[in-house]
Amino acid sequence: MRKLFSLILMTLVVAIAYASDIECVGVATQVVNGTDTSYIFKDEIHLRSTIGDITWYHADGTEYASGTDEIYPGEGCYKAAGHSFCVYLYTDIADLDFTVEPDCESTIIRVTGDMGSLARTYSLSYNALAWNGEQWYDSAAVHTGKLRSVFTIPALYGTTPLRLCYDPEVRSALGLDSACVEVQLQPEEVRAVNMQLTHIATTRGEEGEKSNERNRPSSETLITGSEYSGPLEVAFYSNPTPAVLYYRWSIYKATELIVNRFDPDIRYTFSEPGTYRVVCSVNNTSCQTDSSEVTVAIAESYLAVPNVFTPNNDGQNDEFRVAYRSLREFHIWVYNRWGKLVYESVDPAKGWDGTINGRPAAVGAYYYVIRALGTDAAKDAQYIGLKAVYKSRKANADKSVIGVYQLSGDINLLR
Repeated sequence: MRKLFSLILMTLVVAIAYASDIECVGVATQVVNGTDTSYIFKDEIHLRSTIGDITWYHADGTEYASGTDEIYPGEGCYKAAGHSFCVYLYTDIADLDFTVEPDCESTIIRVTGDMGSLARTYSLSYNALAWNGEQWYDSAAVHTGKLRSVFTIPALYGTTPLRLCYDPEVRSALGLDSACVEVQLQPEEVRAVNMQLTHIATTRGEEGEKSNERNRPSSETLITGSEYSGPLEVAFYSNPTPAVLYYRWSIYKATELIVNRFDPDIRYTFSEPGTYRVVCSVNNTSCQTDSSEVTVAIAESYLAVPNVFTPNNDGQNDEFRVAYRSLREFHIWVYNRWGKLVYESVDPAKGWDGTINGRPAAVGAYYYVIRALGTDAAKDAQYIGLKAVYKSRKANADKSVIGVYQLSGDINLLR
């Protein structure tokens, strides 16, 4: 089955045409196009009645011949024994050639040559660039239809040989060799452009690691609809087709444009909470793609401190760790009851294992002090005593400063 035609082809050597009443003599093929039936002969047109002498008519109803069981008619349409049909003598296309005119949305094929009176079909084979999720590759493509002097195929994004064959099914049925011509599309002729936006996020923590960072980027693939702990560094790749010359990357926070870049690939760190759109388009002097985009959501900062931990190596709550998200600065100090510093860290992903100089610390209460800044804190936020100094920044309903954490309290070590 073909897209434009329904072709049923059969080589006939003294073979029955479509009923037992009339048969084609010699090498011929039957072509059915909807309700129309045609017979194409290789050498000469020769029809025979299987029911004896009959009357043969032209398509308009005038008599062609009578009282005979065989005719050698010219090309045209006829009626006999209650059937209507057309007959043709197959001829080659003289001086067949074609040109290729690549454009942005499609490719124009212009065919030259004397096609004669037959309704011709074609098969055009070429390599189309296809995306497999990681890279562009040459994918064999075939375009078929009714042969015209001008027809179009999808846009071509890379160089390729194009092979045009006419009447492939008919020629095969008649025992004729393929009739094809080939044109090579050169790099300078390619105009259409395309791209595939991909990205790789920088992960934090090894795969499968239990982490106290909420919404941490644990996979290189960003999931639409998910919020991630900031700062989040992401590399974006345009993956262009060969004819691309220019690139435009635009990053929006909500509706505000915050970044414009013009490199093939970019890297960006998302820090402040909010929803971002990363948009990329490519073009050359003739063609441009529709923009492709990806959404990145960064969660508000968060910091919570437990009041107990149990360093007994049972795999549960063995370290004193905070739960956090979207922090840009962190510092923790832990003191014993006499005010001696027993633990200090600037990495919120790490925790105190309950040892002092490699030895288990005594059971009991310890005192911690934490200072931290979220990615949503004002750039000029500072610490003074147990309060934070801030400028041009609204406070939360409980009078605490947005994104600024100054915490202290007891942590109980139990075994």
